[in-house]
Amino acid sequence: MNTLEKLYDTVASRKGADPETSWTAKLFAKGPEKCAEKFGEEAVEAIIEAVKGDKARLTSEAADTLYHLMVMLAARDVTLADVFAELERREGTSGIAEKAARPK
Repeated sequence: MNTLEKLYDTVASRKGADPETSWTAKLFAKGPEKCAEKFGEEAVEAIIEAVKGDKARLTSEAADTLYHLMVMLAARDVTLADVFAELERREGTSGIAEKAARPK
């Protein structure tokens, strides 16, 4: 099991936990829309650090972004295995060809 899988399992295990004792449970209690909003905020912060060129801050914000991605996925019952399967489905396909094949 890799680090992302461990993180996802930890995040998913917090569904239904006490929001007073778990930040992740607190996010889940606010609903999937709030989880998505937090992911967006963290992604923007990572973008800002990437533009600035601050490697340490980008690393930190990227970790926050990955954590909030896991929360957002779990909030909508999308597993990391689902995401990995989609990536595997796309493997070996040109990004241009994959995008062109998407339903309009």
